[in-house]
Amino acid sequence: MSKSTSTSVATTAGKFGEFGGSYVPDELQTVLEEIAQAFDKFKDDPEFNKELRYYLKDYVGRENPLTFAKNLTEQVGGAKIYLKREDLNHTGAHKINNTIGQILLAKRMGAKRIIAETGAGQHGVATATVAALFGLPCTIYMGKYDTERQALNVFRMELLGAKVVPVEKGQGRLKDAVDVALEDLVQNHETTFYLLGSAVGPHPYPTMVHHFQSIISEESKRQILEKEGKLPAAVVACVGGGSNAIGAFSHYIDEPSVRLVGVEPVEAASIAEGVPAVIHGFKCYALVDENNVPKPTYSIAAGLDYPGVGPEHSYLKASGRGEYVTVTGIEALDAFLILSKVEGIIPALESAHAVAYAMKLAKTLPQDESIIVNLSGRGDKDVKQVYDMLNKE
Repeated sequence: MSKSTSTSVATTAGKFGEFGGSYVPDELQTVLEEIAQAFDKFKDDPEFNKELRYYLKDYVGRENPLTFAKNLTEQVGGAKIYLKREDLNHTGAHKINNTIGQILLAKRMGAKRIIAETGAGQHGVATATVAALFGLPCTIYMGKYDTERQALNVFRMELLGAKVVPVEKGQGRLKDAVDVALEDLVQNHETTFYLLGSAVGPHPYPTMVHHFQSIISEESKRQILEKEGKLPAAVVACVGGGSNAIGAFSHYIDEPSVRLVGVEPVEAASIAEGVPAVIHGFKCYALVDENNVPKPTYSIAAGLDYPGVGPEHSYLKASGRGEYVTVTGIEALDAFLILSKVEGIIPALESAHAVAYAMKLAKTLPQDESIIVNLSGRGDKDVKQVYDMLNKE
């Protein structure tokens, strides 16, 4: 067995085959190059990594468990289903892995102010958390529509001291929040660090987010070998922009026996139905119209309705290394309810998309095989939304 290493498929800096890159105005390119240089300088620095590991262990609560979902496995039949428990992290999702890493970088770069975008609110909460921890003022941009359906997370961000700015332009969703955050960065780059939450955007963000989220598969690979004595048949994760999925896939990319399965919502299937296009300063599969303008998207999970996807996922799809599938909102809602009732674990609606597909996949595999589902977040934030949906039905 080869030593477990984090694997990125970048061919050159910021490029994943034809995808990725940095298609931004000159003034923003200068800022991004400074961030890239700082990241290259510190990512292998012993003191930086010592501090990062300290916060991941003593503040975030890593490592988190790889839980055998015995009841769900028995109900579904077929392969064993394991849950990588990112829902047990401080703040309730995988997002904190990346925000800890980026805030440590921002601190070393002398940033005086933090900004971020958020969709479901989990990245916003994680950003507000680390900004509070390190005493930096923080502004979070969030689509107005998302602030309404994720009102609890808005309040959590404000409790943590962040200023939440509802974005009314466009659809008032994640894509629009990213637009405004990038505008802020251009205007205030001398004092501001943009803590981007997903594996999207211009270089170096996709590479940086991959690096900080790879802790997920670093742990799960070791854990599954301890529990099963062999690698899983598949790793399954939901995909919006793609940060939890690329972290869950990272240490398995060079293991061809392990299927890497990304699960998108049917209603916002950027990889399944998209075409190569440039959005937000990078090239990826995206849902665009004839003028290359991002199309309106929707998902019951606010974190999955981005019209594009990370460039590394785009490359994994194009190269055939990754498999990308879709499930409906109804299927995800059913999985949300089933996992809650049979395992006592309430998943985020985003994560429920991965659970829904894993239940289908498990039935097709032998009982001596295993599947790892990245449970990217817990469902506290979604309980009111689900309550409303069920009562409307």
